[in-house]
Amino acid sequence: MTPLAIIAKEAGMNVSGCDLDKEFITDEALKKVGINVSPGFSPDHITTLTNLVITTGAHGGFDNPEVLKAKSLNIPILTQGEAVGEFMKGDILSKSFEGISVAGAHGKTTTTAMIATVLKKSGLDPTYVIGTSEISSLGLPGHFGTGKFFVAEADEYATEPNYDKTSKFLWQKPKVGVITNVEFDHPDVYSSEEEMIEAFIKFANGIEKDGVLIIFGESDQTRKVISSHDGKIITYGFSSKSNFSAQKIHSEGDKTYFWVHFGDTLLGEFSIGVLGEHNCLNALATIAVCLEMGLSVEKIKQGLASYVGSKRRFEYIGQLSTGAYLYDDYAHHPTEIRKTLETFRKNYPNYKIVCIFQPHTYSRTKSLFEQFIGSFYAADELIMIDIYPSEREEKDDSVSSEKLIDNISKLHKSAIFLPKIDNVVKYLGQKAYGPSTIIITMGAGDVYEIKDSLELK
Repeated sequence: MTPLAIIAKEAGMNVSGCDLDKEFITDEALKKVGINVSPGFSPDHITTLTNLVITTGAHGGFDNPEVLKAKSLNIPILTQGEAVGEFMKGDILSKSFEGISVAGAHGKTTTTAMIATVLKKSGLDPTYVIGTSEISSLGLPGHFGTGKFFVAEADEYATEPNYDKTSKFLWQKPKVGVITNVEFDHPDVYSSEEEMIEAFIKFANGIEKDGVLIIFGESDQTRKVISSHDGKIITYGFSSKSNFSAQKIHSEGDKTYFWVHFGDTLLGEFSIGVLGEHNCLNALATIAVCLEMGLSVEKIKQGLASYVGSKRRFEYIGQLSTGAYLYDDYAHHPTEIRKTLETFRKNYPNYKIVCIFQPHTYSRTKSLFEQFIGSFYAADELIMIDIYPSEREEKDDSVSSEKLIDNISKLHKSAIFLPKIDNVVKYLGQKAYGPSTIIITMGAGDVYEIKDSLELK
């Protein structure tokens, strides 16, 4: 919602909004552009002067009191997913765009940010919607640019979980569609992995007829999408069988270097300011997109080299007064957790790695319970706190963090359950981890707020 609000503001519209009365990582971005956020939800926020209301599926969705008021006044209402699609069409913004949509179970925020960064550094001033807070190479997570490209993160969640199960990304009809991977998630929306794959196939088939699908080509799930798509396809991965491949991957400091091949053609060595082989894949998708957009290899190299990460993605917070290094990451799916911790382990082999994880939603924790159990092996210590419930689901007593940690502790030598953030802060104070320790707060809830109670150097 925040990047959409910023785009509308920069396009000259009067923008306001409302949310729960608590702190969010997007607050600073909204303040910077002068968008007022009212605490709580009230029909009094909607008047006859309101021209458009955009709502999320959370906080009641279509049953939110402000949405109901807008409906009674015949004010147009769009969900967040519909709004991204409408903004990309350009009618609302009175401008025509070439859309670039980035979908995937993991990596879509990073890949969207990488693409927007390269386009911006190349002087093309794209419009973009990225689902995070500030991004070092871009600034704000949303922007209304003067250029022709509209780059959008494409979310596979439901448009409105109670009334419209349409996958949000199906509202986008881009010229270029990217699929970073397909993996089962959102069990409150999708009954099976096959149903989720079908949604990604529909997304791919919604790409403009003269457009292109750029897709990771090395998983069973994405191969099903590829076999069901009759448009132009470009694949990427680690294998030379993919159109684009990354090889000779190595890290130095906080940078990752890799050589890129396009078929039999060597495009040279590229670098990104983030760690992890999975981020090389995100960069490969970016390279494929930007070459399709007509950029030179040299400009793409320069743009990618300036990318140093996004908020809550492998984010370095600082050094604690006791000496330990604190990081924060948004990983909340078992695959994301495993890959993130593996990256830390590979790049910091001599450090003790302490992961503080907060499961996100009862439905995901329950559905992927067995996968979660084996996701933390790369951490030396695991601290798990209570499940962070979504505003869109009710409590499910059949699953809990305590039950999950009981199962993990059968495999993991050091795994404990501490229910609340305050308990974790107290525990960290007692342990007084020194400079040979990396602490990672991880999850899609409010686990990142732990940093506010810790003393940094």
